[in-house]
Amino acid sequence: MHPTFTPRALAAALALGFAGLAQAATIPAGVQLHDKQELVRNNGSEPETLDPALAEGVPANNIIRDMFEGLTAADGSGAIVPGVAESWKQTTPTTWVFKLRRNAKWSNGDMVTADDFVYGMRRFVDPATASQYASTYGVFIQNGKEIVEGKMAPSELGVKATDKYTLEIRTPYPVSFMPDVVSNLQLGPVHKATIEKHGKAWTKPGNIVSNGAFALADWQVNSKVVLAKNAQYWDAKNVQLTRFTYLPIEDGNADVKLFESGENDWVYQLPPGTYEKYKAQYPKDIRNAPMLGLRYYSYQNAEPLLKDVRVRKALSMVVDRTILSEKVTADGQLPAYGVIVNGTKGADVTAYEWAAWPMDKRVAEARKLLAQAGVQPGAKVKFAYNTSDYHKKMAIFAASEFKTKLGIEMEMEAMEFKVLIKKRNDGEYQMARNGWVADYNDASTFLTLVQCDSDQNSHKNCNRKAEALIDQGNQSADPAKRQALLTQAAKMIMDDYPMLPLLQYTVPRLVKSYVGGYTSTNSMDRYRGKDLYIIKH
Repeated sequence: MHPTFTPRALAAALALGFAGLAQAATIPAGVQLHDKQELVRNNGSEPETLDPALAEGVPANNIIRDMFEGLTAADGSGAIVPGVAESWKQTTPTTWVFKLRRNAKWSNGDMVTADDFVYGMRRFVDPATASQYASTYGVFIQNGKEIVEGKMAPSELGVKATDKYTLEIRTPYPVSFMPDVVSNLQLGPVHKATIEKHGKAWTKPGNIVSNGAFALADWQVNSKVVLAKNAQYWDAKNVQLTRFTYLPIEDGNADVKLFESGENDWVYQLPPGTYEKYKAQYPKDIRNAPMLGLRYYSYQNAEPLLKDVRVRKALSMVVDRTILSEKVTADGQLPAYGVIVNGTKGADVTAYEWAAWPMDKRVAEARKLLAQAGVQPGAKVKFAYNTSDYHKKMAIFAASEFKTKLGIEMEMEAMEFKVLIKKRNDGEYQMARNGWVADYNDASTFLTLVQCDSDQNSHKNCNRKAEALIDQGNQSADPAKRQALLTQAAKMIMDDYPMLPLLQYTVPRLVKSYVGGYTSTNSMDRYRGKDLYIIKH
């Protein structure tokens, strides 16, 4: 948040400013549309679910964002715009009121009401739902943390429908960025009657009822997810795409081949080391932009080898992020030495003192740390990652760094993305590939990776002193004080090496030049089908 705005003034500006904004694809003057408004996009892997409350991975959330709509949404440029809520305001430091549009409908024709949001949010934080995101967003709503921990009933959540089209959300402390938070569909509406009728099968084609610009037409596991324009959507007349297909291709080279053959309009991510090649080959189709995202490796801190902080520190010290960035991935990503990335509001980027040391000094210190911890050369560490040439090349580089500099062997095991997610959640790993893309622009989205009671902290590491600083910062109405406290907490946590930060994401990909609505300013890489269109070609 810009420090010259108070939360209430910002909220008022948002509420007033968005009322007149165009709600869907803005087509520049003179641009002619193609007769066929169909788009095929590679999504990187198979979604683990299409249930908004249970979705964890980026691929699942990408699809859900097209099928469902929350109170707010992020448009193609990354700005927060109205969704089902036409306007909102912060009436007290801990109360937000959202006014819902009266023409929002479910795909079966039912009206979308404030009660649908109350039901969706209560279901989300209910321990019976077992959402891995429940504490991540639940902490922003009064009693959410206590409900997730099983100490209170879901009905005690600080959200209520004051009438059919007005939703009140109470927060445990001032949350100035609440409009950003509620753009995430975990806090969106779900259709109660459908869930009660079908149970766990409610997300299957033919069963699912959604309220977004698109509806589920077909889902062929490990082949494709096909969405069709939702005729019941309140802004359907401004939605251009009639069909939107998501592919689950994990192999970057196969992805590019489909792009070259015309079977795919949108590459998920270019294979490492190929950016310059494809930039020269396809100058009109190349896309790349920095993201609010962190590539990192998770340590299982409770694991015998890694429970000693000296071992975790030694491993982190010897990975040359500059070579990884410039020679291995070679696509503009920046080296990272902390949990907060550049461009994040609410905390400063922190880095380890040794990051500026020459590598030989870093290696000497790391070897000393391992010796003190009683770890001999030849020790082995198992590394889990999801099948992808990109992750494999990064892991091979890390393995080489560990072996040549420390004598530690890294045994690599590839698996499906949903299997990796489960392994991390269950704590059944030593080291694991991980990544996080901001859910909203505030430091709290990254701190959730390392906070004690967070669902996203799979490291089994907890620093209660840092937790107290975060709580203190969140209670403060002074943005500068909050930023200083959250920065201090982030540094304190990272000095315990709960994870191995590697790079700040960029998004190097190929997107056909005829795909309109794609921007280079979307730092969270969230593109809704309703903002996209196909230009005549």
